[in-house]
Amino acid sequence: MKARYQMAVVAIICAALVYPVAAQDKAGDGLAVGRQMLAEDNPGDLWTERGKRLFSEKRGPKNASLEHCDLGMGPGVVKGAFARLPRYFADTDKVQDLESRLLTCMVNLQGFKREDLVRARFGNLDRDSDIEALVSYIGSQSNGLRMDVRLAHAKEREMYKAGEYLFYRRSGPLDFACVTCHGESGKRIRLQELPNMTSAKEMREIIATGWPAYRGTHSTVRTMQHRLYDCFWQMRLPDLAFASDLTVAITTYLNHTANGGEIKLPGVRR
Repeated sequence: MKARYQMAVVAIICAALVYPVAAQDKAGDGLAVGRQMLAEDNPGDLWTERGKRLFSEKRGPKNASLEHCDLGMGPGVVKGAFARLPRYFADTDKVQDLESRLLTCMVNLQGFKREDLVRARFGNLDRDSDIEALVSYIGSQSNGLRMDVRLAHAKEREMYKAGEYLFYRRSGPLDFACVTCHGESGKRIRLQELPNMTSAKEMREIIATGWPAYRGTHSTVRTMQHRLYDCFWQMRLPDLAFASDLTVAITTYLNHTANGGEIKLPGVRR
């Protein structure tokens, strides 16, 4: 996708232009300027448009679209779906986030094999990910609404509690937990500011405007599933299984903490 590479070059130039500002002042200020410049003409909108086409396009062995996919608001309804996820679905008897629910629909409605979808879950410079595009489109359809993850079902409450436990649980060779990096305000790794995920105020900002997001360093859109996968890799933990109960539990905890945040997706991240 030529436009994608051109925008990646623009992002690099923008970063170079704002670097002197960052060197003179707080490091995050310059990065914020660069993010704002990208957000005004967000490359992630290309993935949103592609996701919109994929949602209504008849594909897969069953030659079907996703227009009958129930994301919790009724078959085919995408408006407001992201704001309420993760949530319990009776047909799977599971709490699912957006990515895991899309897997269910793409397998059951379109006939794709789950293992093939998981293999192509993340895009790269040579291949785009259908799931990342679909998540961008569906997420954007909740723009202007506020996060509203409810814990009405017993399994939703169980997932929340499991996610809370996992957020604080230290493990791995570095004895890290999510809270190690995201437990207080003002922390930074090199130039990257780390959000305080124990603060509801910061969480409303980071979740509602965070993922899916266009990542300039990756030249593609990334989802929360990828963000969690990357975090586990950085903590030197075993590879995180895509759309696993573990990922849904952490997402349930984080998204519920972000309740009330106004959704503006896709976001823009370094």
